[in-house]
Amino acid sequence: MSVSSTLSLETEVAQLIVEALHLEIAADDIDPAAPLFGDGLGLDSIDALEIALAISRRYGFQLRSDDERNHNIFASLRSLATHIETHRAR
Repeated sequence: MSVSSTLSLETEVAQLIVEALHLEIAADDIDPAAPLFGDGLGLDSIDALEIALAISRRYGFQLRSDDERNHNIFASLRSLATHIETHRAR
């Protein structure tokens, strides 16, 4: 995967997060390396469910709530985009 496709997917996923959660920030304002939860973007477990549902609809694969890798998958926008790139069906 090229650097430009990684960056464009990060932008696309950032936009998906903003739309799914009705955030009042621009997708470009989400730092790809910053944590999505806690001190970073400040999301919570309900937000994670909303994001997982939006990802399922757009990219055609399920993020399971019982997946022990979720902490790493949802660590940042970059890690989430990397996971999507690896598993997406569309």
